[in-house]
Amino acid sequence: MSRIGKKPIAIPQGVKAQVQGNVVAIQGPRGKLETTLPAGIKMEQKDGHLVALRENDSQAALHGLARALVNNAVDGVTKGWSKELEIVGVGYRAEMKGKNTVVFTLGYSHPIEVPLPSGVECVVDAKQTRLTISGIDRQKVGQTAAEMRGLRPPDPYKNKGVRYVGERLKKKVGKTGAK
Repeated sequence: MSRIGKKPIAIPQGVKAQVQGNVVAIQGPRGKLETTLPAGIKMEQKDGHLVALRENDSQAALHGLARALVNNAVDGVTKGWSKELEIVGVGYRAEMKGKNTVVFTLGYSHPIEVPLPSGVECVVDAKQTRLTISGIDRQKVGQTAAEMRGLRPPDPYKNKGVRYVGERLKKKVGKTGAK
């Protein structure tokens, strides 16, 4: 029994939802998103709410997933999604090159240029050690942040690298010196 799948999705003021076959189009103040539903899952619009329905119990796992994807789209076109990264390390920094390219200096012999996908924006703070990635599509924002973090994941011995803000790291103890 999917508890998440049964919850109705409230459609806020100023948001329009259209269900056409297995595609749900959500349009709001920040933009428009389309979500494709898996086979066997239908969305119905009832008095200001969207409700996910499944044909039989074999789609139980996809029931909650489909509802969560549509809910993320509704949240994206109203509030938007964002991830914050921080860069820790001497000489490590990031800067914007144009509107849609981020250049990282992470201790390698060359700077790394990361192009931003369409619909994703990045803001680098004045110290060049904090990035805010934002957009309306939760999947694109999270994937872009994960790829940027993957350029230099946090080192467990020195805690240097690119990490999410608030990420807790376990610092390992290094070698013990010879006596």
